[in-house]
Amino acid sequence: MTGGRSVETTVLWRPTGPEELDLVRESGWRAWPPRLPDQPIFYPVLNEDYAVKIARDWNVPQSGVGYVTRFRVESEFLRRYPVQQAGGQTILELWVPAEELAEFNAHLVGLIEVVREFR
Repeated sequence: MTGGRSVETTVLWRPTGPEELDLVRESGWRAWPPRLPDQPIFYPVLNEDYAVKIARDWNVPQSGVGYVTRFRVESEFLRRYPVQQAGGQTILELWVPAEELAEFNAHLVGLIEVVREFR
């Protein structure tokens, strides 16, 4: 709450592997971990179906398990990141530069939650 008013939020999803999820858990479900050197961009996605596809079709073969997480971010803050269409009409994501991830985390509202698991 800011000044007695609720803040408008946008729901985002992120397909997540077990290592990243462990780091989110360590944060108390309140932050995404810093990117690795070969990961210059953090990619949250705008719909659950796209997150499911990545978790199921990419994370499971890579690490045996894939999770879909859901979280909320202040809508006003997100306006700085144009929606990127990474394929078909529903393949929509935001591209958050790694160096802006701490600031991105500061604008999360509530907790990051696991909504799906695939093995």
